[in-house]
Amino acid sequence: MKSLLKYIKDYRKESILAPLFKMLEASFELLVPLVMAAIIDNGIANSDTSYILKMGGVLVLLAAVGLASSVTAQYFSAKAAVGFATKLRNALFSHIQGLSYTELDTIGTSTLITRMISDVNQIQNGVNLTLRLLLRSPFIVFGAMVMAFTVDVQAALIFVVTIPLLAIVVFGIMLASMPLYKKVQAALDKILGRTRENLAGARVIRAFCNEASETAEFEQENELLLNTQVFVGKISAAMNPVTYIIINLALVVLLWTGAVRVDNGIITQGEVVALVNYMSQILVELVKMANLIIQLTKALACAKRVEGIFGITPSMKSGTFNKEIVEILNEDKEDDAMIYFNHVSLTYSGGGDESLTDIDFVVNKGETVGIIGGTGSGKTSVVNLIPRFYDATKGHVTVDGIKVIDYEIPVLRKKIGVVPQKAVLFKGTIRENLLWGNENASEQDIEDALRISQAKEFVDTKEGGLDFMIAQGGKNLSGGQKQRLTIARAIVRKPDILILDDSASALDFATDAKLRAAVKNMENDMTVIIVSQRAASIMYADKIIVMDDGAVAGIGTHEELLADNVIYQEIYYSQFPDQKAKAAD
Repeated sequence: MKSLLKYIKDYRKESILAPLFKMLEASFELLVPLVMAAIIDNGIANSDTSYILKMGGVLVLLAAVGLASSVTAQYFSAKAAVGFATKLRNALFSHIQGLSYTELDTIGTSTLITRMISDVNQIQNGVNLTLRLLLRSPFIVFGAMVMAFTVDVQAALIFVVTIPLLAIVVFGIMLASMPLYKKVQAALDKILGRTRENLAGARVIRAFCNEASETAEFEQENELLLNTQVFVGKISAAMNPVTYIIINLALVVLLWTGAVRVDNGIITQGEVVALVNYMSQILVELVKMANLIIQLTKALACAKRVEGIFGITPSMKSGTFNKEIVEILNEDKEDDAMIYFNHVSLTYSGGGDESLTDIDFVVNKGETVGIIGGTGSGKTSVVNLIPRFYDATKGHVTVDGIKVIDYEIPVLRKKIGVVPQKAVLFKGTIRENLLWGNENASEQDIEDALRISQAKEFVDTKEGGLDFMIAQGGKNLSGGQKQRLTIARAIVRKPDILILDDSASALDFATDAKLRAAVKNMENDMTVIIVSQRAASIMYADKIIVMDDGAVAGIGTHEELLADNVIYQEIYYSQFPDQKAKAAD
């Protein structure tokens, strides 16, 4: 929790004023029993109506000032807590954005969402209650005990015994429940992950009639969460009855002791009432303290989980070559190699065996290169190394003659336009989505990108054209439309390298052919890498790389590979069986 407190430093004034006003309210509250004792001993005992009215006015004044102090304290504590949570959430989001794919894969999306929403909300509530009650409740408890000593020392000794007993109960339950609340949050992670998977894959689940098994698994995990919450809830719920038992026993002893001392003329009836009021104040504040402890236990457990995310350092460090250095080095560059894989291998974190083994090839500037292979052959893993989504575990990748690990990451990625396998669009207009590629793009740049990506034909039919509103995830567009817009977004960037990672799978063959022709005829000397399982999509490339089980199984043109590469032949003839018959003839 200590490392998170830096996010409240901009709210120091509120963090100081909130407990101070609460202490002021508490001070007025401690005076109330003494005023009541005076009314009983002086006003009621002497039938002095004017005195009763005068002291009643004092009670009203104490209540009004106390209420004003309480409202002021609530305002400052709420402002500090909400502001703290806002800064913490922003910092957490920024930190997550800085993590590499390796860390994101390891942690899991559902866990990160829980940390950012549920955990931060619990911390916010904990800060709010801490500012309001952490000082007020102990102040009332010990203040009531001190005031009791001013009334009668012997009767006040009951307070000395009661308060430590209550403290043992409160803190004992806190220590027992804290680790259990961590388990509750962990179980919540699983529920969130299961829910997210089921909502994202609803169509797949229904297509395979798998609703019953998914429901059963969800109920099992939900039952685990329920049982854990009920168990820890029972422990926490024990706090109130136990504290009430102790307090009420203390009240019985106090009333008995007070009655004896009143009978002996040592103290007055009003003073006994004051002592009972102080004991009641202690009861109320300890109940508040108990609830505060429960909330703080949750908040501390959540704070450790959030700190755990902040404690994860990105495994991928940015290089030192900025744009100016890159331009100077490129002036002295002698060859045309744009991308060079120098005996590269890749092992994913926790993956065990190598996913890529000894990948070695060169892509020259302006070339169109196709990468083809079966499912799981490592095609996407290869192209993910170029923009440094992952780092090679052996060998190195160079872009424009410079190792990718030496680039400042933003400088490297500005040179590359990536269209991933899964088309991802964000809620907003078509124009806003395209400007992700280049926020300074002109209208002509956007029109050109739409034309090249074959998206213009359907964008012009949409109501509002470029101002057509896309739903979250592009749910109001077809698969082919989403793919074409993601391609247009990458082209708007005007990158030196364009990577199309199986990004035309939803397009028909005619549109795919038009797209490839338009990309090839672009005016700038762009290097294009096309990853596909369709032989038709890459057969006209300048160079084709055949992948098999994480290794390069062949490099050459379509004709060369079709002549002597068995794996390429299998892929091609499986898609064009009529060509196999002609080749046999």
